[in-house]
Amino acid sequence: MRRPIVAANWKMHKTLGEADTYFRRLMTLVPEVPEVDLVICPPYTALHAAQRALAGRPIYLGAQSARPEREGAFTGEISLAQVKELGATHVICGHSERRALFGEDDQLVARKVWSSMEHGLVPILCVGETLEQRESGNAWSVVEGQIAAALGELELSDPASLVVAYEPIWAIGTGVSAQPTDAQEMAARARRWLVARFGTIGQQVRVQYGGSVNRDNAASFLGCDDVDGALVGGASLDPDNFWKIAQAAVG
Repeated sequence: MRRPIVAANWKMHKTLGEADTYFRRLMTLVPEVPEVDLVICPPYTALHAAQRALAGRPIYLGAQSARPEREGAFTGEISLAQVKELGATHVICGHSERRALFGEDDQLVARKVWSSMEHGLVPILCVGETLEQRESGNAWSVVEGQIAAALGELELSDPASLVVAYEPIWAIGTGVSAQPTDAQEMAARARRWLVARFGTIGQQVRVQYGGSVNRDNAASFLGCDDVDGALVGGASLDPDNFWKIAQAAVG
């Protein structure tokens, strides 16, 4: 039985004061022993404050991105070693916005995944296709290529050290809605790839869904057999909504 994992991607939202208010409210909602792994991915500016707020609580801290190099001339960037020092245990790798807006290709995403593991961090590998790619019948070939580029040469001994997040780009801010059957189909294909590559370990790797998940539709997506949680964007900015989504992951 795979333990659900629900991650909040705040993107470029919340000041330190707003983050503090968020955590104060979230702490009143989450029990001491939740039935789901929770990961909060705030902007870099709030990582240290989040580390303090989450200390001793059953909630993990994640970074939205990080460079694979330990240090160097990368103005405006932050390294995996630095986010780990700030208390991060997870890092999002290859989010669709990073790929589209900042030109991150499969090779860079792969280096982020590998380096994350070398630093003892759990990469949340994001994969997904555009509407054009889906309508042309190339959805799986695109997603498979992204997975293979990042994981094809990887040695995996612990299924908990990796999370795969399927995020259909065509269902994010386009007005086109994805259905639970879409999420299940792609998650199942991703799982078959993981099993073919890693054997029984691949069966235990968790696969999230991320595509405009909210408190109203979460149960329908998270009830799919091969969907083990969610990567939540805008709906995670409200702690009550985020906790409702997390509860949907355990029924």
